[in-house]
Amino acid sequence: MSKLKDWFQGPQDITEAEAVEDYAVGRVPSRYRWPIPAIILVLLGNSTAMFWFSLGADMSYQVGWPKILIPILYMVVFATLIGACVMKLAAKEGLSLSLLTRGLGFGYMGSAFTSLIYAVNFIFYFLFEGTIVSHAIAHYAGVEVGSLAGVAIFAGIGLVTVLFAWKGMSSMQFLQTWGGPIFIALFAFCLYQLTHNYDAVGPAGWMPHSQDSATALWMVMNMANGQIVFQGLMATDYGRFAKPTISHKGTATIMLGMLLPIVAVMLSGAYLAYTLIPHITQGDAFAQAMDPGFIFPTVLGLIGVIFAIVTQIRINVMNLYSGSIALSNTMDMTLNYRPGRQWWMLVVWLVGVVFYVFNVLQYTGTFLAITGILTNTWVFIILADYLVCRKVLNLAPSDFVEFRREHLRSWNPCGVFSLLIAVAIGAAGILGAYPMYYASFIAMLVGPVLHVALSLLTRGRYYFSNFPQDMATQWQPSHTYSGPQPLTRSTAA
Repeated sequence: MSKLKDWFQGPQDITEAEAVEDYAVGRVPSRYRWPIPAIILVLLGNSTAMFWFSLGADMSYQVGWPKILIPILYMVVFATLIGACVMKLAAKEGLSLSLLTRGLGFGYMGSAFTSLIYAVNFIFYFLFEGTIVSHAIAHYAGVEVGSLAGVAIFAGIGLVTVLFAWKGMSSMQFLQTWGGPIFIALFAFCLYQLTHNYDAVGPAGWMPHSQDSATALWMVMNMANGQIVFQGLMATDYGRFAKPTISHKGTATIMLGMLLPIVAVMLSGAYLAYTLIPHITQGDAFAQAMDPGFIFPTVLGLIGVIFAIVTQIRINVMNLYSGSIALSNTMDMTLNYRPGRQWWMLVVWLVGVVFYVFNVLQYTGTFLAITGILTNTWVFIILADYLVCRKVLNLAPSDFVEFRREHLRSWNPCGVFSLLIAVAIGAAGILGAYPMYYASFIAMLVGPVLHVALSLLTRGRYYFSNFPQDMATQWQPSHTYSGPQPLTRSTAA
């Protein structure tokens, strides 16, 4: 029993300060590492997010059955591959993705921009999930969702979420451990009520609303493309706590442990939506059937509201946590300001409240397209830097990634310009120069190709301001290297 418990919990001999800060702007020490099952347990909070119910319903509405399986399979396969690679690197170095970005082609200040992009993603998802639960409470209580009372509901639930995420991984593990069984029990009860009180509509009845199947398929593939990188990023925020020696098999296991339950939730979202559509007589039936804040109170009443609250808190602690990590790194890089990770969660909460007031969610489609371009291009660039520029072209060490200000150039133009050019090409699609659903695919291919070309052209001179003499390495610079010379392992010995 003790051995089983050890698999599902993190290290216990840590200080409260360590738990709260969770090495947001530093390297995770080897003693503060978590077993794979414990990391998966925390990530299951993401697997059961209300977002997945909504996304599954939307995809099924676009392409129907069985075509919905195409974007889902694409998301699972590529998110697993990308997440496994990035997470292994993060665990080996003990660094968050924002810290890794500093050394992987962007420079110290250059990575501040990508960290801000990352933070905005989590602010949006915090807003999205919080809106669902506030809608559930408002609908049940007869409160106008856009009223002052509706805003107060959103803000109040958000503050409760902040408390659960205050002590980082350790407090989130407690919530996910006990929240998981509650979710399963309440969702099982929801399915029981659905099948006994409604005529259930299975996959054979999931018909697409559009006759233009080719365009619709590209649209849902674009939705899935926005998630293949983002899910790997989220998993990496927690996967960096894995043992430094973890294999690709181990990181892929973590990714699949998070992604396979997501598939079940997405298909459940379609099942719920198509079953309820015939019974919605007022307003836009499918828009309401896509909203879990409407679905669960409709099927379960007060229990549905409780279900929405439990699910929302489980995922929003992760949004707050990851958002605070990204903002910590942004402000550390730009202003050298470190008030503590936990205080940035309050910033995420406050911005979420402001966005809620102005109903930013009406621009969800455009937002997901833009962030898909930004995040996908960013991560593909750093993967190209590590796998091609370092391992193949030998332009920088592949046995460590430097993240400290004193050893890095403020800007590495190779990564920064590649990102800006690729994003500009993607933005042209958003603005109508070509179909928007191609934009993220084009940008994420252009960015890494440009980065490799520019890094080769500049001969790797923008990686270091001075080579860290405390990092022994097996790297030997090629004849084209014109930067500071490393201290090799043989020299160090």
